[in-house]
Amino acid sequence: MKKIYLLLVLGMFLGQGFAQEPHTKGNYELAARFSPEKLKKMIFSINVDAHWLKKTDRFWYEYETTEGKNWYIVNPVTKTKTSLFDKDKLAAEITKVVKDPFDGQHLDITNLKFLEDENTIQFKIKSSQDIVKKDWAEIKAKNASAKDSLEKKTFVFRYDIGNQQLTEVKDPEEEAKRLAWANISPDSSKVVFAKNDNLFWMDKENFLKAVKDEKDSTIVEHQLTEDGEKDYGYSSSGRGDDNVEEEKKKNDRKRAGVLWSESSQQFIISRTDSRKVKDLWVIHNTRDPRPTLETYKYAMPGEKEQPVTELFHYSFGNEKMSKLDISTFKDQSLGIWSANIPAKNRDDEFKPVKWLGDENFFYFSITSRDLKKIDICRWNIKDGKKETIIEERSNTYIDITKPEIINNGTEIIHWSERDGWGHFYLYDTKGNLKRQLTSGPFHSESISKVDEKARVLYFTANGKEKGEDPYYEHLYKVSLNGGPITLLNPGNFNHSISINDNTTYFVNNFSRVNTVPSSTLFDAMGRKVMDLETADLSSLFAAGYQFPEPFKVKADDGYTDLFGVMYKPFDFDSTKSYPIIEYVYPGPQTEAVNKSFGRSMDRIDRLAQFGFVVVTVGNRGGHPGRSKWYHNYGYGNLRDYGLADKKATIEQLADRFSFIDKSRVGIHGHSGGGFMSTAAMLVYPDFFKVAVSSAGNHENNIYNRWWSEKHHGVKEIVTPKGDTTFVYQIERNPDLAKNLKGRLLLVTGDVDNNVHPANTIRMANALIKANKRFDFIILPGQRHGFGDMTEYFFWRMGDYYVQHLLGDNTPPPVDMLEIQREKALVK
Repeated sequence: MKKIYLLLVLGMFLGQGFAQEPHTKGNYELAARFSPEKLKKMIFSINVDAHWLKKTDRFWYEYETTEGKNWYIVNPVTKTKTSLFDKDKLAAEITKVVKDPFDGQHLDITNLKFLEDENTIQFKIKSSQDIVKKDWAEIKAKNASAKDSLEKKTFVFRYDIGNQQLTEVKDPEEEAKRLAWANISPDSSKVVFAKNDNLFWMDKENFLKAVKDEKDSTIVEHQLTEDGEKDYGYSSSGRGDDNVEEEKKKNDRKRAGVLWSESSQQFIISRTDSRKVKDLWVIHNTRDPRPTLETYKYAMPGEKEQPVTELFHYSFGNEKMSKLDISTFKDQSLGIWSANIPAKNRDDEFKPVKWLGDENFFYFSITSRDLKKIDICRWNIKDGKKETIIEERSNTYIDITKPEIINNGTEIIHWSERDGWGHFYLYDTKGNLKRQLTSGPFHSESISKVDEKARVLYFTANGKEKGEDPYYEHLYKVSLNGGPITLLNPGNFNHSISINDNTTYFVNNFSRVNTVPSSTLFDAMGRKVMDLETADLSSLFAAGYQFPEPFKVKADDGYTDLFGVMYKPFDFDSTKSYPIIEYVYPGPQTEAVNKSFGRSMDRIDRLAQFGFVVVTVGNRGGHPGRSKWYHNYGYGNLRDYGLADKKATIEQLADRFSFIDKSRVGIHGHSGGGFMSTAAMLVYPDFFKVAVSSAGNHENNIYNRWWSEKHHGVKEIVTPKGDTTFVYQIERNPDLAKNLKGRLLLVTGDVDNNVHPANTIRMANALIKANKRFDFIILPGQRHGFGDMTEYFFWRMGDYYVQHLLGDNTPPPVDMLEIQREKALVK
């Protein structure tokens, strides 16, 4: 008897508390069946992406199925959908010109767009013919060792839909992508750019020279500023180059983020002084021939040294650059809004970036560092002063969206959560509230369009329809004069819409995680005009795919509803017992719970195929699409706020379903989910047994200031002398390293300049000092998303759960056969 007892104890010790479960082999073959490469051949178009034309209510779209690609033109007035061309005839004509064989089922058309007459389309076809790159001389000048001088010739064609005539464009214009630095005015007469940290402009004539040859010595540039310097310049901010690359590019033209007036005679630009912000670094260990350093500015929470943003206005009329007096709060942030781009202009190669406003005013926001105070402002150009129109104040952080300026600039549609829910309010431009347009216990999401003539607001919202998942979005309309809200696209699905500029018709794409996506056309009254498409998932189902199952549980408080999705193995057997893995992301800017059918399956559907039940679920504090109470629940407790709800979810599901074994609980997350999954292992070490935590911000005190201070909170302290300082304190994962009991795999890319690798390394350091066994993978050369090592990471994650949750300790082969089978061995 004593011997049996000792064996049981030994078994429990070796098996981390669940050795009594039968060991199960991980189903690698089933997981491999749904790899990203295979899914590309099984999931094609799932939405109708409407390209609205300019002169009529017609639109065109491309749709792909197992039969290939088709291109359609839809006329809502006549309720007709017709092919843009006869694919077989067009393929034959293209073959004659290109000399490569094409057929109707294998037409690889790109960059299709309608020309101004709206009866002619233009598109591109890539051939097998090798030609010398047009910019080869420039490439060679920058890199003398460059050898790849050839590229495949791209043909440009025009096709007359009426007479079905194909014409080759012999001398197509240079592509705009080569001149990404050019910020072109609305009338195309001027181009503004940055160089050597200062601001310049050139006229159209000289810009056309640059299009042909950027090194043309006859190009005339006009310098606008002389005070620019490193970390205090006028170019658009960004990072990603190492110090070597940055040095090579220091004299190049760069894009300047100017916003133009409609007349092209004025522009505004923000300029950020980051000279005092402290540096951060990553090392590119795999660079050839030697590792390189990447240095960048990175403001962390609680630090005194923060970027200071200034706002400038320039007038070509008086050739004056003015720094605008907008100082309101210490360490304030600035939001400058651009005007909306009409739906009909989406295919235009040239889309000027205009400011929100008119020739006399432009609109912007000013936010305090603690995000509890936001002013909606406009600048009065004539009087040269800031005018505060709307003030938002709260005891927690405030979210805002870009307002809509209507009625010749006399009215503003403003979004606010001031009554605890996101809703729209109508103001005049003197700051007087005219009326609240939407109200009630639901979330108004975004403005789709405004019909100013009819005075109707079209907007998306969620949580209004009873009996539905409150995250499902719908399109609604409401009068700006007040009145009831009208639902335009009913149905218990998540909807996404594309509405035309005339607000006469909209395309409605809809699905749930457990339905085939479909697309329909509606008019502005909410009447269905015609069905458009239903996605072709026949190959996916033939491979054995099964839809996941939405569910609802209660939060840890016992009454807040949480909504999730359960993913099972496709060979599921209800008589068996399965480990459960929770895929998590804490928010607060979103929840990692799919509401529509989608393509991404790695962390959910495919992970389940090894032999797990995988679930995702929301948590209090995790999503802005519900009440402000729900969204702000974690304010001041950023490490722990969502964990109790994640635990409560598994407990309820295990009580509900006998096939879930709550003694074998895994958890996985990336970024904020990497931080959360490790926290779960440390806060509830007897419940969560295995975690794979990737790219986690385990110490939010060294993550970026904007996210950390916003969602956790920073305390503003004003001294009796009037000085303002900010204090930031937060609990960190390494503080609880001593609590680890289960199996933990930490993963990070070594050049992650979003969530710095130090977050993971410090977590590892704390675990080592606490004498804990854990596992650690570093992915060389990878940023935050793991790039071309994503598939490698997936299989290592699968290995970890198979070993420690299924108890399958058979070492997998060194070669990752599941990846190697996807690639042809040509050498």
